[in-house]
Amino acid sequence: MKREINQGRGATLQLEGRFEHTARERYDDGWTKDEALPPLRTTVTVERAKSVIQRHDSPDLPFDRSLNAYRGCEHGCIYCYARPSHAYLNLSPGLDFETRLFAKPDAAQLLRAELAKPGYRCSPIALGSNTDPYQPIERDWNITRQVLEVLAECRHPLSIVTKSALIERDLDILAALAQQNLVQVFISVTTLDAELARKLEPRASSPRRRLLAMQRLNAAGVACGVMVAPVIPFLTDAELESILQAAFEHGARSAAYTLLRLPYELKDLFKDWLETHYPLKAAHVMSRLREMRGGQENDSEFGSRFSGQGLFADLLAKRFRLSCERLGMNQQARQLDTTRFAPPRRGGQMGLFD
Repeated sequence: MKREINQGRGATLQLEGRFEHTARERYDDGWTKDEALPPLRTTVTVERAKSVIQRHDSPDLPFDRSLNAYRGCEHGCIYCYARPSHAYLNLSPGLDFETRLFAKPDAAQLLRAELAKPGYRCSPIALGSNTDPYQPIERDWNITRQVLEVLAECRHPLSIVTKSALIERDLDILAALAQQNLVQVFISVTTLDAELARKLEPRASSPRRRLLAMQRLNAAGVACGVMVAPVIPFLTDAELESILQAAFEHGARSAAYTLLRLPYELKDLFKDWLETHYPLKAAHVMSRLREMRGGQENDSEFGSRFSGQGLFADLLAKRFRLSCERLGMNQQARQLDTTRFAPPRRGGQMGLFD
């Protein structure tokens, strides 16, 4: 399949999902010149969901529920493990994932209804577990802010993972939540190299801008750590200590990391991206990744899927631990307060009996 580079987009393939029976490929018949492709436009479709809280039982995750206001992500990160989910919509995990997006404008209303159920038990809700809650279309749709308003009203704890400086827009809500120990934020930093970042995650905030957002959040009293994710062998792994140091200098006192994951179609998408942008490193990257994944290109087993296994995975874990110890990061485990939760009022006359 012919590789294509679309300005401002991450994937180099419009790869069909694993449920499709046909495949399409652009073919040069000699009648057209080899010209640059026209820019791909982002389209957003309204999704009418029945519920917005997703439940999880993975022992690898520090939360048991999450909320995703969007499907697909305009950031275009080539390594995004959520890309294969677009195959369930009969869309491509490639360019479709970052250009054909879905928004849930009723998310706050649905959340309010779910929190008001008599049997609801409070536990922190994770925002950004599948797609970034502060991706560019949030500027227009404001769904994440509406969700935050409901959670703040109910004094419900939450965590956020993002790679967007747009989170600063909601500092007023986040600071109020932080005063009650109801929020924890992690900003994801993959690399400090701006040129590499433009290829890896073309529409995410620049590394420097993310660090500045981290600093502003911490200065406002919102505990903001760093998520070094994903660590990519021979591309970003050498930056682990530098990223942790930079994050510490911008106020981060907690940190985590994950090793690159390549589930389903993501394997082919990432390998094509490597061959397009870093052909001399491609074989080395995949060889080392297989060494850290028990000989496979992906590992979905609990306990090892985020950190890998083997000598090089152990070395990476040791480097992370020693750097955190040197900087004084991760010294205290933080538990968000679930005792303040008050279910939302149901309105009307029934509100008299809440």
